[in-house]
Amino acid sequence: MLTREEALSLLKEYNKDPFHIRHALTVEGVMRWYARELGYGEEADFWAMVGLLHDLDFELYPEEHCIRSQQIMRERGLEERLIRATASHGWGHQVEIKPEHEMEKVLYAADELTGLIYAAALMRPSKSVQDMELKSLKKKFKDKKFAAGCSREVITQGAQLLGWDLALLQERTLQAMKADEQAIGAYMAALTE
Repeated sequence: MLTREEALSLLKEYNKDPFHIRHALTVEGVMRWYARELGYGEEADFWAMVGLLHDLDFELYPEEHCIRSQQIMRERGLEERLIRATASHGWGHQVEIKPEHEMEKVLYAADELTGLIYAAALMRPSKSVQDMELKSLKKKFKDKKFAAGCSREVITQGAQLLGWDLALLQERTLQAMKADEQAIGAYMAALTE
């Protein structure tokens, strides 16, 4: 198992754009939060690692997303469980690895949603999720033109895979993002100095 420092170093080897690094850190924090929330506390570090590395190949190989990352990870001798979990969020698009474990389903559901929530936060005067309410997020979710690159279909399908109401997924993911926003902001500020 990689240490977090090794995983972060691997991420930065393939990702230079601060936007992609922030997204990876956000999904890392969201996955750790969900692991604890759903009773997988002893696996929180693994869930977080899956979140951190899920888009490892996206910046350099967008056309081979979730395919190239499997190759990179295998070449580095990383465990198959990590490779499968990170690739499963491309199910139905880039790969046919269906999310099976609850952790894979959470990644599939929350990945796109974190992007939409972050975009909604940037539209707020505070530029933060801290003062965002669920009703505001639901309004942005319904506006198909807003953050159009964030697939509502994938988010909705992810909620269904989990057996959750869409509003529950939105509320929990918003809570998860609130938990780590300050730490991620501080890290990104230091990174871009």
